Amino acid sequence: MEYRTTPRIKEKISVIGMGSSVIGAQKEEDIIRTVRYAFDNGINYFDMAGGHAAIFEAYGKALKSIRDKVMLQVHFGADYTSGEYGWTLDLKRIKESVKWMLARLDTDYIDFGFMHCLDEDKDLKAYIDNGILAYIEELKAEGVIRHIGLSTHSPNIAGKVLDMDIIDMLMFSINPMYDYGHGEYAYGHNSERYDLYKRAEKMGVGISVMKPFNAGQLLDADRSPFGKALTTAQCIAYALDRPGVVTVLGGPSNIDELKEILTYDKSTDEERDYSIISSLIPKDTDPHCVYCRHCHPCPMGLDIGLINKYYDLSLLGDILAREHYLTLDKKAGDCIMCGHCDDRCPFHVKQSQRMQKIKEYFGI
Repeated sequence: MEYRTTPRIKEKISVIGMGSSVIGAQKEEDIIRTVRYAFDNGINYFDMAGGHAAIFEAYGKALKSIRDKVMLQVHFGADYTSGEYGWTLDLKRIKESVKWMLARLDTDYIDFGFMHCLDEDKDLKAYIDNGILAYIEELKAEGVIRHIGLSTHSPNIAGKVLDMDIIDMLMFSINPMYDYGHGEYAYGHNSERYDLYKRAEKMGVGISVMKPFNAGQLLDADRSPFGKALTTAQCIAYALDRPGVVTVLGGPSNIDELKEILTYDKSTDEERDYSIISSLIPKDTDPHCVYCRHCHPCPMGLDIGLINKYYDLSLLGDILAREHYLTLDKKAGDCIMCGHCDDRCPFHVKQSQRMQKIKEYFGI
């Protein structure tokens, strides 16, 4: 298992996490078995925005002896006190729900306390006006919450919360469907979404990815808007290649589906190659480098993906990005305009022209 971290979090998080959206429909013993299997195979990050209240007691039992070795995303606004999932912006109900969740998880702290599912301006306003955000910050000051996060599908809301500079993790829906304008939660133009990922990385805010397979739709040619099926490995690799992404949360319904997700660990570069989507996305989509390195190897030895990444981050005001660029052995100025990368880029980026622009920007 590969692990990632961010300057804010400073904890190693497994690149494959586990969502709990549907597993609550299983018997308790099967939930426990699946969660323990996940941990035994390197997963240490679990999201608790499930569709069923039953997950909390089952997870509490599964993680009791290893609680200090795992991290939990607990959502402030997801209400399970009725025995079913509910969504609320009422402070009293949220306090009752958090108490309920902690008791069943058999823990006295929350690794990531998330502002839950805020997709509209009125939701964010209510979250602040109703005192929910203040409550979260109070619990963090007390040590009950270790990090604050936000769950949203909206680049607009994500940007406004990033402006507040209060979160360490952003839970966002990332997959090729949404990034290229397909599906219920495809909020924002592809460039707007991509700018969000880059901004999160620049700020040191990690991204935990929800809906990487869009409920399996991307894995089924008949249901995919692209008319072709992607593989589990391709979807995970696509999400992990976005700037800022720390972990990808699949939502297995049972242990067999979890095993399929975990095959990513042993997949080859060829099996992870998602460049097929370049022939399926809309023709009018703005081309931009996604750092996939499909253009490699460069005849002159340039790390084209990394050069692009430092350039993009520097444009956003990341001072360290410039310093990192200047330490590279081969820089944009070493490009000889041979066009090899232009021919190989699956996303139709004119990389040789980009190298000239980057050379002018950095002066080397």
